[in-house]
Amino acid sequence: MSTPDLEALEKSDSLADYRTAFDLPAGKVYLDGNSLGALPHVVTERVGEVVRSQWGEDLIASWNTHEWIDLPRAVGEKIAPVVGAAPGQVICCDSISINVFKLLATALQLRPGKPVILSEAGNFPTDLYVAEGLQNLVGEGRCELRTVGADHLLEALDDEVAVLMLTQVNFRTGAMHDMAALTRAAHEAGALVLWDLAHSAGVMPIYLDALNVDMAVGCGYKFLNGGPGAPAFLYLAQRHQNLAQQPLTGWMGHRRAFDFDPTYESAPGVEQYLCGTPGIIGLSALDAALMLFENLDLQSVRDKSIALTGAFIDGVNRRQPLSPFDCLTPKDPGRRGSQVSLVHESAYAIAQALIERGVIVDFRAPDIVRFGFAPLYNSFTDVDHALTVLEGVLSSGQYLEPRYLEQARVT
Repeated sequence: MSTPDLEALEKSDSLADYRTAFDLPAGKVYLDGNSLGALPHVVTERVGEVVRSQWGEDLIASWNTHEWIDLPRAVGEKIAPVVGAAPGQVICCDSISINVFKLLATALQLRPGKPVILSEAGNFPTDLYVAEGLQNLVGEGRCELRTVGADHLLEALDDEVAVLMLTQVNFRTGAMHDMAALTRAAHEAGALVLWDLAHSAGVMPIYLDALNVDMAVGCGYKFLNGGPGAPAFLYLAQRHQNLAQQPLTGWMGHRRAFDFDPTYESAPGVEQYLCGTPGIIGLSALDAALMLFENLDLQSVRDKSIALTGAFIDGVNRRQPLSPFDCLTPKDPGRRGSQVSLVHESAYAIAQALIERGVIVDFRAPDIVRFGFAPLYNSFTDVDHALTVLEGVLSSGQYLEPRYLEQARVT
């Protein structure tokens, strides 16, 4: 795609004004919103107010006067329309890993006699690790993790499968599963389905209720821009609520937490999936960030995401110095999320060279440079600049300098 084409896309961008809502450092192109969303101005204001006024002045009274106690439910209800859920089905708490554990245990209870958790071999590792941990805890007779390649999921849905656990957009490749088809296939096989929305919530319309999804999880710190370590969310369809008890029976999931009853009694509905005391600063930051999604047309976000990633892929294909890269991400826009993954044997060094030059990307082992596109603040000018810098890094060969090979703990 030529620069004039990118200029035309820039001029017609209906979401361009959202960029001004973010604190974007000068001189940098931030293409890592699929790992950590940029900072919205409103979050800075909210966190300051929570710390200085609510915590600083009202102290513990803020649990009531500022309704801290209701934040997990209130934030969950703000997330609900972003993922296509009616009220009463989403709660904001804990991390994806913890919420996956809760929901897998629930799924096994809802499908007695079916021990298998089926997943994709290339699924995000934490989801697989949690399933392995549950298997080790209760034994393979009651829980067995099976993984197959993405192309073999349908044939692996046999009568032993309790739940199909998948991530909608693959973290390495950016490839997107067909949520409707796989949910339908799981139900036809008598299984439930659990979707991880970590790389899709906030950049595309999601239709959990309409597609009859059973369970879902997602995180608050990627495309929802809730900040580092922001709490995750959990969705449980109304039809499954109150039919099983999640295993992490902490006091916030009790029907009457402040009765301090020594015997556990589950709260009704999705609120039983609360566990310990919620982190109020993180919840408040996410609550503020979600204001950007009020009255936002997620289809327009998806359309821009497709245009951004498409323009980047086209640029890689057109620029001859970038020919050493292989693109893992599907060229079919209907099959890709909001990232582009390029393969190169020196991927880590190239990522470090890009970062040093102000194009912030990340690396995924063993050989992937990831470019994440957040439509609310990334522009088509960002695409052009990133391609130009990437071309310079590769053409110059500077990424071969030994200093770029010193691998940090976080990549």
